[in-house]
This record gives sequence, C-alpha cells and structure tokens, in this order.
Amino acid sequence: MTAVSVDPAPSGSHRRRSIPAVGMAVVLLLGGCTSSGVAVSSPFAGTRPALQRGPKYEVKVEDISGLGPVLVDGQGIALYLFESDVRGAPSRCYGICAIQWPPAVLPAGVSRPVGGPGIEPSLLGTAPRTDGTTQITYNGWPLYFWPPDGTPDTATGQALTNAGGRWYVVDVAGNAVVTK
Repeated sequence: MTAVSVDPAPSGSHRRRSIPAVGMAVVLLLGGCTSSGVAVSSPFAGTRPALQRGPKYEVKVEDISGLGPVLVDGQGIALYLFESDVRGAPSRCYGICAIQWPPAVLPAGVSRPVGGPGIEPSLLGTAPRTDGTTQITYNGWPLYFWPPDGTPDTATGQALTNAGGRWYVVDVAGNAVVTK
C-alpha cells in the first residue's frame, strides 16, 4: 500500500470562510431581526424624561402624580424629609442612612439655596452637617434625595420605612405628605 499525502488547505482559508458568517450575524443583530424575521427591540429604545436644567441646590414646587404639589430640586427630582429628624435641628441621618438617602447639600462656594417657583422664601434655609457640608432645609426640615427617583415626576421613596424611620415628600407648607 502506498501512502497518499493530502495537501491541507492553505493557512487561513478556514478563517476566510467564517468571515461571511460573522458578517451575516452582525447584519442580523444590527438589523434588529432574528432569523425568523421577528423584530427585536432594544430595551434602550424608549426615551427617559429629561432632567430639568436648574441647579441641584434649587428648591421649587412641582406636581407629582398622585401626591400633588411637592418640593423638588432644580432638575425636578423629589425631595424628602426624614420623620426621625427633629424639625429645626440638624440632620440625624448619617452613615448608611446618608448613603441610602443622600442629603440635599450646597456645593462648595454656594452659601444659600435657590428658591424657585412656588417656594416660600422664609421657609427655605440650611443646617450644618457633621462632615462640614451645609444641608438644605425647608420649614426647618433637612431635605434628602432617594436615588431610585432618577427622573422628574417620580417619588418611589414616598412613605417608605427605611434607615430607621419613615420618609415623605414635602408639601408647599413644608410638611410631610402622609400617604398609606
């Protein structure tokens, strides 16, 4: 028996055949269709409500669905009070509490919050924090953010019991909007 030698395919030819297959897969993925022709939509295709253009240290009044007119920052994000705080006294929310519920503070170089539409200027104030920052207050209540409320007209922290107390959005008079 004589041995027959078979010349292997030239180097790289296997790769050349796979390039059209990869290209087709990319076209199908980018085209938004599966091989069955069913359209695939991106979870990022929807539009998020745009943040408003005011500074974070502005306090104004806006209507939030189901809660009525409440305090929001200059970008339209809801502001909360912490029921465990004492009205007229500095915040009691530090450590993990302040991580979960970041205080509304003035940036360096700013000495007063901005009172926007609907705000009673005599109720807008500040209180010192132990870390040296200055927290914005309204009617004596230190104000906070709930990070999941990333868009205007959202108040998912409303009436939550969390970090040692209950949290409420604040009405125009500076009181908790108590809901069940």
